[in-house]
Amino acid sequence: MDNRQISPGQKTGMTVRRSIGKGKLEPVLFTTFNTVFMICLVVVTLYPFLNTIAVSFNAGNDTIRGGIYLWPRAWTFQNYKAIFASGTIYDAFLISVARTVLSTLLNIFLTTMLAYTLSRREYVFRQPITVVFVLTMYFSAGLIPSYFLIKDLNLINSFWVYIFPSMISAFNMIVIRTYIGTIPESLMESARIDGAGDFKIFMRVVFPLCKPVLATIALFVAVGAWNSWFDAFIYTSSRQHLSTLQYELMKLLSSTMNSNSNPNVAAGVGMDQDSARALVTPLSIRAAITVVASVPILLVYPFMQKYFVVGLNVGSVKE
Repeated sequence: MDNRQISPGQKTGMTVRRSIGKGKLEPVLFTTFNTVFMICLVVVTLYPFLNTIAVSFNAGNDTIRGGIYLWPRAWTFQNYKAIFASGTIYDAFLISVARTVLSTLLNIFLTTMLAYTLSRREYVFRQPITVVFVLTMYFSAGLIPSYFLIKDLNLINSFWVYIFPSMISAFNMIVIRTYIGTIPESLMESARIDGAGDFKIFMRVVFPLCKPVLATIALFVAVGAWNSWFDAFIYTSSRQHLSTLQYELMKLLSSTMNSNSNPNVAAGVGMDQDSARALVTPLSIRAAITVVASVPILLVYPFMQKYFVVGLNVGSVKE
């Protein structure tokens, strides 16, 4: 048996080596766990969209059998041909684009102007007006009074029915107002000393500094305007030239469901191979509609993403 004693210096060296070994192991374990977790998260997030794309390129009668995951089993473009077969889809696309662009620009500018006004402490009516706007977030008159209001404003069967009701948003106003509260007051005071008025301060100082939160709000407004179809159904359904893309896609899906209500027809029973392959079913046409409706927003999102987190985090800080 070795009866040699370990000196205090040797004990200290062993402790340091253990600490160094433990310090090297912890980052490796964390990196491994984080990598595996993020890969699983990406798979869970991307799978539904990739599956939808696969179904959209798969033959409708074959999709009914199920078992489509990440790759189409029977390739076809018939689902997309069915969508773009109607000439009205192109006009509806232009209406949706015009509606989205105008709604976003006007909502951002007017809501930011309102938020700046209500952020000024010297404005006497800032609190009562803020309370009125907040109440609109919790209470609504309902569909019928809203319809009569739009009718009295002569906006029925008009393109502006898509624009005017969405020019101001109470929630967006509160977020932007909170963000404006983080801007140093000295900047505005300096501009005022130089002779700038409120509107010039708003345009030259406040508006440029609000770019992160405005990009975030713009994305919210654009997605809402692009996906909206119910207002087209209520207010402009009798004017085909004012129909939006989402409303046309909804009508196409409804007609497909009605035409394929017979299970034998939907499965292609009694048809030759080419006819069955050209058949579209509600499941396949719904997947193609989802892709067509999502792609424009997905193309815009990367340009807004860098402002998204910053804008929401700063805009949600309490005054």
